[in-house]
Amino acid sequence: MTSEAEPRTSLYVRGSRLLDRVDCRPMETPEEKDSIYLMRYRAYLHGGMILPSESLRISDGYDDAPNAWTFGIYVDGELCSSLRLHVLTSEWRLSFATELFGDVLQPRLDRGEVFIDPARFVADPEKAQRFPELPFLTLRLVVMACEYFNADTGLALVRVDHQAFYRRVFRYKTIAEPRSLPNILKKLPLMATESRNLRGYVSDRFPIMRSSAPERRRLFERSGAHVAVPTNVLPFERASIVPLA
Repeated sequence: MTSEAEPRTSLYVRGSRLLDRVDCRPMETPEEKDSIYLMRYRAYLHGGMILPSESLRISDGYDDAPNAWTFGIYVDGELCSSLRLHVLTSEWRLSFATELFGDVLQPRLDRGEVFIDPARFVADPEKAQRFPELPFLTLRLVVMACEYFNADTGLALVRVDHQAFYRRVFRYKTIAEPRSLPNILKKLPLMATESRNLRGYVSDRFPIMRSSAPERRRLFERSGAHVAVPTNVLPFERASIVPLA
């Protein structure tokens, strides 16, 4: 009988091999950003998270936040998935999670904790079928960001049917029950994992999650990236916000 662990292990091995064909890029030009917004719309609609829209794009005021990094994951030169990361500190507080779960997170930020908040995790529906390893290749960014920014905790807004994956692979736990978000059809809870889980357990068990210091610098180094930024942000009712993990 085939054990449950065997197909998962096979995916990890395949993902490690696929890593040589993967290019992770910060999305900075208007054309690059538009390709991400289009893929978000397609992924959310395919997943039953939103209603159809004439714009065919999903973006929000947090895309240009100074503490946000948006990445595209390319396989063999094709854009396959994307993730936006927010670095949250006592000075940097702009993100979906802090807006929706401020009662949970703001006191911890006041105490000086550092969070990595991944959002807008999407994959092209067709390419997700071709490359089932995409979740590992994309969420590898969370592990790298926790290392680079010396974070205490990794966060995630996770739809219910994806929570088992986050628990199994990254040792995430639910720290706040699901809440409703504007323009999205499903409630999302807040999950979290200690950074030491990502740096130790996850990297030891899944070598695909490991990275080098030069790779992390290439992805996250930015002029002013360690300087305090304003904490004001548009409230939900004034921004087109559709978060998804």
